[in-house]
Amino acid sequence: MEEKELIRLAQQGNGEAFGQLVERYKTKVFSLAYGLTRDRATADDLAQEILIKAYYVLPKFKFRSEFGTWLFRVAVNHIKDYLRKTQRRRQDVPLQNVPEKEVATEGRSYEEEQEEAERRTLVWGALRRLPQKFLVILTLRDIQGLSYEEIARVLSISLGTVDSRLFRARKMLRERLTENIEGKGGRNEL
Repeated sequence: MEEKELIRLAQQGNGEAFGQLVERYKTKVFSLAYGLTRDRATADDLAQEILIKAYYVLPKFKFRSEFGTWLFRVAVNHIKDYLRKTQRRRQDVPLQNVPEKEVATEGRSYEEEQEEAERRTLVWGALRRLPQKFLVILTLRDIQGLSYEEIARVLSISLGTVDSRLFRARKMLRERLTENIEGKGGRNEL
């Protein structure tokens, strides 16, 4: 069934139609929450809360944007509220929350695996120290793969602001990674 029809039915209270929308977007919502919290249990809880919230505010959706863009805006706002309340963005990422590599690693030595794990830890540690607006924009662009236009709509900012924030976020991330590497006693390549 076409997405617009599912939305209309869901707005009228059709649970099955909303269930189909949830099936289409639940992985993306979880991925966004995980990208910003780096904790699977928290991301799972947030994704459920976001989808429940979306159900209750769905009647306000007026088809002025794509449903996915609207849902991401609901998600980003909900996650920002969560992060503000818990101040998790300032905490270091525990090693057990660093994602495991999803690609097969046959032929790699134990040392290579350890180096890769250390690189991931350094990157996520540097990401966690970014101000929230820069963490959000990097997550939307580089992890979620949203276009500049989609990011502008999700965050309600101009394309120029997307471009400048993304530039500044990447610059800040490079600086923090350099600090981390130099703090570890070297300038190894990431």
